[in-house]
Amino acid sequence: MDRRIIWIVLDSVGIGEAPDADKFGDVGADTFSHTYESNGGLNIPNLISLGIGNIDGISSVPKESNPIGAYGRLKEMSMGKDTTIGHWEMAGIYSKNPFPVYPDGFPDYIIEEFVKKTGVPGVLCNKPASGTEIINRLGDEHIKTGKPIVYTSGDSVFQIAAHNDVIPLEELYRMCRIARGILKGENGVARVIARPFAGSSGQYVRTPDRRDFSLKPSTDNILSVAKSQGLDVIAVGKIEDIFAGVGITEAVHTKDNRDGIDKTLAYIQKENNGIIFTNLVEFDSAWGHRRDYVNYGRGLEEFDAGLSEIMKCMKEKDVLIITADHGCDPTFKGTDHTREYVPVLIYGKSVKKGVNLHTRESFGDIAATISDILSIPKVGVGKSFFDDIM
Repeated sequence: MDRRIIWIVLDSVGIGEAPDADKFGDVGADTFSHTYESNGGLNIPNLISLGIGNIDGISSVPKESNPIGAYGRLKEMSMGKDTTIGHWEMAGIYSKNPFPVYPDGFPDYIIEEFVKKTGVPGVLCNKPASGTEIINRLGDEHIKTGKPIVYTSGDSVFQIAAHNDVIPLEELYRMCRIARGILKGENGVARVIARPFAGSSGQYVRTPDRRDFSLKPSTDNILSVAKSQGLDVIAVGKIEDIFAGVGITEAVHTKDNRDGIDKTLAYIQKENNGIIFTNLVEFDSAWGHRRDYVNYGRGLEEFDAGLSEIMKCMKEKDVLIITADHGCDPTFKGTDHTREYVPVLIYGKSVKKGVNLHTRESFGDIAATISDILSIPKVGVGKSFFDDIM
């Protein structure tokens, strides 16, 4: 099989509250439409031509009379609204139980073990916090004391922020690996995240050297199966971290969305066979959590411009799949992710045009469809829409 999948996740670009949004406090969330409306419209001709405005439930974006792609929306089966659960489900893994969260900070015994094993003089914060706010509030004390800033959020994360001049990057990564070893079982958070920053008092800024240390997923996923069949599984951006390297044959990290688009383009133009899997994280990390709908909109326009380049570079049997992993409505209350439907857009010379897939019952339908496209064994949850689009 010489078909190839180009799979792009627009991190956090949800398209409206999920049916169970009330259980997550997210009734009324709609990342994509609210961003579009709040900016007075967006210049996204390629997404519109693929049919994003034609997806069920989207009313604020122009519909395309002759879409060049297939389109629909996916509902999440798993109990969560975080990056890890979203990506794992689209790869075929159903997560019945949500990962643990710590709205009051981590228990003393976890922090004490972390301090003992890392050798740090203690930690600062240990509460849910905004990452950009916390480094500016506690950055000076961190530099003075040498204590790393440990914090969490509404997601299942243990985050460690440290100034590069106080805790060098490799030492920060070592500390994250130690934390990952501690946080298992009932305290098995989805991700331990390194949050390095630089700058001086009042002007601290995060660097692009973030690293995620995830729990290892089950090998019953589309990436592992593709790898076992001798196919390339190329991870661009934080995909390698989300899957803890499981099922990956080659990986490259990125600085921002544009870098992710460029690296994806570079792989499209190379000789490879299998899956190119890209995560564009700035929508979530830089704009969604910070409730910055203006730059969120600009990011969508930047992706749309890059999408034009991607489509032009695609080969005869390439299939492009664009989706998201959850919502993070920049106009919504708080700073957390939002429980939403996500879009699925499919394009390629062998893909039927104008097919409305309507509402699918699982993100895992993507994995099932990829299995059929690549003619490899099926995995986990999900029902294929191959016969509808090919």
